[in-house]
Amino acid sequence: MAAIVRRGIPDPDPGLYGPASVTWQMHGDPMMWIAGVRALYLQALHPLAVRGVLQNSDFRQDAWGRLLRTARFVATITYGTTEAAERAGARVRGIHRGLSVTDPGTGARHAVDEPGLLLWVHCAEVASYLHVVRRSGYPLTDAQADAYVAENRESARLVGLDPAGVPADTAELRAYFATVRPGLAVTPEAREVDAFLRRPPVPPLLVPARDLVWGRFAALAYASLPRYAHALYGRPAPAPATVTRRLRATGRALRRIPATVRWQLPPKHILRAVERLGPGTRPSPRALRHDTAAARKAG
Repeated sequence: MAAIVRRGIPDPDPGLYGPASVTWQMHGDPMMWIAGVRALYLQALHPLAVRGVLQNSDFRQDAWGRLLRTARFVATITYGTTEAAERAGARVRGIHRGLSVTDPGTGARHAVDEPGLLLWVHCAEVASYLHVVRRSGYPLTDAQADAYVAENRESARLVGLDPAGVPADTAELRAYFATVRPGLAVTPEAREVDAFLRRPPVPPLLVPARDLVWGRFAALAYASLPRYAHALYGRPAPAPATVTRRLRATGRALRRIPATVRWQLPPKHILRAVERLGPGTRPSPRALRHDTAAARKAG
């Protein structure tokens, strides 16, 4: 990336991805919040992975805190400096190190940072982010979707995976899910996650807002899951065309909120990144369209 001078600081650190990446642009989209909820629904279908979460965290007592910490981690590794991203990854690896989980089927103990478990969590996140954002109308070409999957091998590395063993494009991601799908199931722990996502605990005064806003978002996230997930949870979803229509309508509504307003919400990493690198680095789908047009012209 060309050097950028801002406030007398030469070549500010663009971080692991940088403004030229698909990840930088896409992660600034407000539909990422719904995509994150979809990822939780999907992750909970892996019996060992979801048991690991509930056995080794305070999810039952502080589910909101866990959601926010996950959002902060994604924001840090996307928009923070390289040092901040590496530090966040080291923190996650340190937390996982030494933790274990009991297999609900065999009683065997497994490390929570076993590659198979880490890979499931990673792929469920990447697939959910990509699926919801694209399906809601965000303009990504197939090549850009493949680039997004490849770029996020960096996030896999940060949590302890060997990037060489992580899907590098959408075809490999689909193949991975086809491989693991027979082992997915709804366990009592998955039911706990489902119950929280449908009706998370809030103060009494916020119950109407939860039912009106969160309830709709969570229902849309659930509806966007693959059909096999609906079958496992045992709860139907609207027809795919209806889900797509609702995702697009929600995307249009959320994107009408000015970015400068949306980015004021915690953790504010985008605002700090733009301050660090300059206003031309603001995440926007227009940047991806511009890159696509430039590539076609060059070709």
